[in-house]
Amino acid sequence: MSATLTLPAPAKLNLFLHITGRRDDGYHLLQTAFQLLDYGDRLTLRRRADGQLRLHGSLPGVPAEDNLVLRAARRLQQCAPPGAGADLWLTKRLPAGGGLGGGSSNAASTLLGLNRLWQLDLDLATLARLGLELGADVPVFVHGRSAWAEGIGERLQPIELPARWYLVVIPPCRIATAEVFRQEGLTRSSPELKMRASLDRVIDSSLRNDCQEVVCQLYPEVGEALAWLEGYGPARLTGTGACVFASFDGEHEAENVLQSLPVEWRGFVARGVSISPAHRALEAQP
Repeated sequence: MSATLTLPAPAKLNLFLHITGRRDDGYHLLQTAFQLLDYGDRLTLRRRADGQLRLHGSLPGVPAEDNLVLRAARRLQQCAPPGAGADLWLTKRLPAGGGLGGGSSNAASTLLGLNRLWQLDLDLATLARLGLELGADVPVFVHGRSAWAEGIGERLQPIELPARWYLVVIPPCRIATAEVFRQEGLTRSSPELKMRASLDRVIDSSLRNDCQEVVCQLYPEVGEALAWLEGYGPARLTGTGACVFASFDGEHEAENVLQSLPVEWRGFVARGVSISPAHRALEAQP
């Protein structure tokens, strides 16, 4: 088996996000539909036999000790035999504070990759439990399926969604999830939905992102991006933002809108997928 492995760390979209309550420990209860994308970061892992974990490169504003790649590697190392180590290289394309799950996806690909390189043979349920210690969105990336999610985002049911292309717009701001959930004006009492009755309306106006109004108040540039994108179809915030998205029937249509994107914003076009590109890459390995 090769000592080096490269895995995608895909983005996700929250096709809707309803907050249905709050637990005694302060965590918010929610319902959402996670749509995985064929676009994201990339992680390269190389096995070491000296027990060291080395993350090469850095992310602006993120101390190495706080990077979820290194934190995930250290957590999994507790389940590994003595001497298990790794060199790790992360290539970022997803923005921090964008609501695309970049850090959580990085952590999940680290768990998946090192589980393979260290030959631990831990199942996905075990890896997801470890991932939940790092963040509520990590389990969906570990399981690697677009999913209906409840609880704090860890209770997952795989779903098959219609094939769609998405234009994601990245406004010039970075949003901290904790800041959004602290806001007094945040809706926390949306009625619970039945999954089957709701899947075919995940992008119409009857479902919404409960964080969207608060985020637009705090960050007017997000509201401006939404207003612009609404000119081409229904648009919505993903997660707690800052990124917003709209769906299209085909890649060409989405790319044409991307070409009109104002110069002060960035964006990309991606295809929605049911199975994570990270899992596809693992399946292709010997």
